[in-house]
Amino acid sequence: MASTPCPPRTATTAHLNSPLSSSSSVNHNKPSNLSFLHASSNPSSVKLLHSVSASFSPSSTTKTGICNVLKTVESADISLSRDLHGVVSTAKPTILVSEKLGEAGLDLLRSFGNVDCSYDLSPQDLCAKISLCDALIVRSGTKVTREVFDAAQGRLKVVGRAGVGIDNVDLQAATEFGCLVVNAPTANTIAAAEHGIALLTSMARNVAQADASMKAGKWLRSKYVGVSLVGKTLAVMGFGKVGSEVARRAKGLGMHVIAHDPYAPADRARAIGVDLVSFEQAISTADFISLHMPLTPATNKVFNDDTFAKMKKGVRLINVARGGVIDEDALVRALDSGIVAQAALDVFTVEPPPKDSKLVQHENVTVTPHLGASTKEAQEGVAIEIAEAVVGALNGELSATAVNAPMVPPEVLSELAPYVVLAEKLGRLAVQLVTGGSGIQSVKVVYKSARDPDSLDTRLLRAMVTKGIIEPISDTIINLVNADFIAKQKGLRISEERIIVDSSPEYPVESIQVHISNVQSRFASALSENGNISIEGRVKYGVPHLTRVGPFSVDVSLEGNLILCRQVDQPGMIGKVGNILGESNVNVSFMSVGRTVKGKLAIMAIGVDEEPDKDTQKKIGEVSAVEEFVFLKL
Repeated sequence: MASTPCPPRTATTAHLNSPLSSSSSVNHNKPSNLSFLHASSNPSSVKLLHSVSASFSPSSTTKTGICNVLKTVESADISLSRDLHGVVSTAKPTILVSEKLGEAGLDLLRSFGNVDCSYDLSPQDLCAKISLCDALIVRSGTKVTREVFDAAQGRLKVVGRAGVGIDNVDLQAATEFGCLVVNAPTANTIAAAEHGIALLTSMARNVAQADASMKAGKWLRSKYVGVSLVGKTLAVMGFGKVGSEVARRAKGLGMHVIAHDPYAPADRARAIGVDLVSFEQAISTADFISLHMPLTPATNKVFNDDTFAKMKKGVRLINVARGGVIDEDALVRALDSGIVAQAALDVFTVEPPPKDSKLVQHENVTVTPHLGASTKEAQEGVAIEIAEAVVGALNGELSATAVNAPMVPPEVLSELAPYVVLAEKLGRLAVQLVTGGSGIQSVKVVYKSARDPDSLDTRLLRAMVTKGIIEPISDTIINLVNADFIAKQKGLRISEERIIVDSSPEYPVESIQVHISNVQSRFASALSENGNISIEGRVKYGVPHLTRVGPFSVDVSLEGNLILCRQVDQPGMIGKVGNILGESNVNVSFMSVGRTVKGKLAIMAIGVDEEPDKDTQKKIGEVSAVEEFVFLKL
């Protein structure tokens, strides 16, 4: 398919005149921390204000402008839908389906609108059609680029991705053009779990290799002696929907199942007889390892030479998640050395993999061409799930599977923008301080403000704390629409407290605190008196600052990366640590020291532009007065 761009056209979307609007997240495949706040400026649109819950009545200046939440029926009994831009329309919407979809989903779409099934469209053909469509449904083969949104001329209101991944949709462009993007993340859960178990059992008994051998005219019974599953330990890496279903089935096979997932509730794991453990314990004790983690910057090639070296010799590996979580060259080396006895893979870093791939051709590797969701039942389920989400969006409803949403008007954003950044960075910092296998279950966010609590809408700030906590180790994109839903889904309880302080009401928030309870900390000094991880920040001169870590006061800009050191409060410490960083060409952008009592203990917070290598971090730890330290990415 030729990649011919559509003719350029002047966009009709408004861009916020703020330096914050160009902020970018660590994961460049995700929208920036403010990208889902861009408001549509289609000149024909009428923006609707979404009412918050009855228990909360913000002033008119702080109501969130969420487009498309109302469906009204006039007295004449004619249904008038308000679309995503708030425009009332009586015409049936046109829904373009560019890749094959199950009949059950198509029937649902046809009952609501005019459905155009046009498959194998070239990029140019798609651009030519899209200006006549209100919705577009794709799978993974159609690239929904900025040019597509531009060619839609403001008419395209929703893009539905029939599946989980949204790499083929330009989310930033969708948001800028006021187009909602929804996906179908749940319908293929059982199919993926079943495929994981199929790979597990066929690998253990050499089914694929024995089949190929017999078809080549051979009878090699002694060569393909397998291993039993009963009594073996399976480590499930990622205990979400698919991972938990794999665990249930593995228990039925008589396996002992352990799991690692920083967000999995321990009680849910215990209910099916699974022990939650740390990453290191999982990989070092397992006989079989099944991967069900998302591909994020934190998990990219997380299974590498160092990781394989910590595994039990003869371990067996299954991956039906994302190919990029494995360093494929390192896996080949582990297979050749015998550290990994066998691997069964459904996903690859590049799909399809090269024909001469050493990994695919390895005699101890079983491979399938990304068949995890490929059952008739799953395909029908995905079709229904995405059809329901698209129809709901066209009806003015905001789906829980929405992955973006244009919702905050510029006047609210202009006031909250620096606090939005602060909230996300506090969440991002807090989650990096957590260690251990128990997982995060309870988070408390405390807002100090001079304003009356009823005039401070904190939903956006709460969403951004949630975003900061979840996104670094998840492929879920968090926004105001789905933050509470995703948090609940992951067993994460987020409570809020508003404290009135005697300061100027000119500013909406004096400070934000994030407390994570019932967890272990990588940096013990971040623990407050009650044993919770506790950090606080505020906005100074428009820039987010970290102002407290545990009981220690600090004052550092939340930019770049951060090193926190707990040290004996004595002269020369700044110079010693600074010299170590300087000798390694690590640039220091700022430094702050906070202490509780003179001459006792102090916290040194150091901002650095680059991540120090392992040798540099080791040297810092060897400084006699340094009791602990941690490196954090902001």
